[in-house]
Amino acid sequence: MVDTLLVPERTRVSAKGESLALDLAGAEHPVFLLTLNITGVIEQESLDVAIFGSPDGTTWPVKPLETFPQKFYRGQHPMLLDLRQRPEVKFLRANWEVNRWGRGEPTPMFEFNVSIKEVSPEILNEATAEAQSFA
Repeated sequence: MVDTLLVPERTRVSAKGESLALDLAGAEHPVFLLTLNITGVIEQESLDVAIFGSPDGTTWPVKPLETFPQKFYRGQHPMLLDLRQRPEVKFLRANWEVNRWGRGEPTPMFEFNVSIKEVSPEILNEATAEAQSFA
């Protein structure tokens, strides 16, 4: 069961970067809850975080599997990553870009982490059934 950090806690960035590759070999089910947790920011800046998948942990495609919407403020931002149609993906990596505009220090600064937790089929089925009951 996967329940770990893709980007470590208190990761402080001021430039483009990427996390280490995370091996998904321990996963029992290929659906994951990713949470972008932004704990520190300065004003007038943006953070873009994308999730990439690889079959071998060394070859990475140009296009991400998923991308968090652009963020400007502190907070927790969940996203579901469903790899059921992507059985070739065995590793994940997060890439980020930061931007700053306006007055003051021109260098951006974000402090954040990205957690990843496997979603069991039972929880996924319950959530799907509940969502359908509202439709």
